[in-house]
Amino acid sequence: MNPYKFFEKPNSLKITLIVLFSFLAIVTVLDLIIPKEAEYGFEKFPSFFSVYGFVACVVLVLAAKYILRPIVKRKEDYYDN
Repeated sequence: MNPYKFFEKPNSLKITLIVLFSFLAIVTVLDLIIPKEAEYGFEKFPSFFSVYGFVACVVLVLAAKYILRPIVKRKEDYYDN
């Protein structure tokens, strides 16, 4: 059986999303229940590292779009010349 055939089935996206969101819900509940040892006070904030990672990702995407893109962008006729 080809393992890639799973993604060709019509309900595979629904199953994948259910598994993903279930896993995320379990991890979030465990993050709230399990006590944490933190070196700094802000690390005790529930889901701190999730929020930190999301904000860092957004900052990187915005930096790439508005800061790096104008630096490396070429004119439309760059390859024609």
